[in-house]
Amino acid sequence: MPQLALKIDVDTYRGTLIGVPRLVETLRRFGAQATFLFSLGPDHTGRAIKRAFRRGFMKKVSRTSVVSHYGLRTLMYGTLLPGPNIGRRCGGILRGVRNSGYEVGIHCWDHVVWQDRVARADMAWTEGELKKAVERFQKIFGDAPRTHGAAGWQMNPHALRLTQRLGFSHASDSRGTHPFMPVWNGEVVHCPQLPTTLPTLDELIGTDGLTPDNVHERLLQLTLAPPATGHVFTLHAELEGMKLMPVFDRLLAGWKAQGYDLVSLDAMRGGLDLKNLPRHEVALGEIPGRSGTLLVQGPEFLADA
Repeated sequence: MPQLALKIDVDTYRGTLIGVPRLVETLRRFGAQATFLFSLGPDHTGRAIKRAFRRGFMKKVSRTSVVSHYGLRTLMYGTLLPGPNIGRRCGGILRGVRNSGYEVGIHCWDHVVWQDRVARADMAWTEGELKKAVERFQKIFGDAPRTHGAAGWQMNPHALRLTQRLGFSHASDSRGTHPFMPVWNGEVVHCPQLPTTLPTLDELIGTDGLTPDNVHERLLQLTLAPPATGHVFTLHAELEGMKLMPVFDRLLAGWKAQGYDLVSLDAMRGGLDLKNLPRHEVALGEIPGRSGTLLVQGPEFLADA
């Protein structure tokens, strides 16, 4: 049975408080597994206004109606309102997800700070941000995290090395086509990447006549022929867990009808031959429908070539 891993990014306090429980209930209803990746520090979503000057950002905002999805209060966190500390306030919700049988992992400490700064950050800053998230995760769950999925698919070489050094068994920090071992400028990082293989709803809605009413049809077309290594779909607690939940329902029903086993990242990793996993260069590149650059899977790395 082909696999489709559901990777759920939880970016905000509101998404944790409202979207996460709703998604758990929806997944239960469909008998689906998933991986929840949590932001564990302060919610500073309001500071993302700086991205208005980034090429393509305002075009994306106009397509996806940020205020209606995130709420006005969330868009003031970190500016007009203090940012609530998600891990401190929502520990019970996070433990409830794990206790319900879902894989849990780290998205970041501060979503806006990581997404805006990590690409140019040094080792000390990068390690500090990741260690804060790891320590909060351990305090909440009593265990070390095993998986990492970077906010906005934003990474640097230090962060990649840390996925290995901090003992993550797998990560989903990149966009690509199939699982691989990442290589940065010839340096192999021994933490397998399970990249997001499908476009996200916010990348599709508002393009080519796609709306919340028909966008599921485009995604189901893309999954008609399952690849040998399966797919990874990234969704967001703030979108599919709230206003776009009817779209997610249609997607889950469609993927079930197509014969997919809806799994966690950990389950997908469990089916891989890690010793023979292909090595691929990674670099920063662009993805249609998303502003800026992000970590993308490049060509296969052949050491003897």
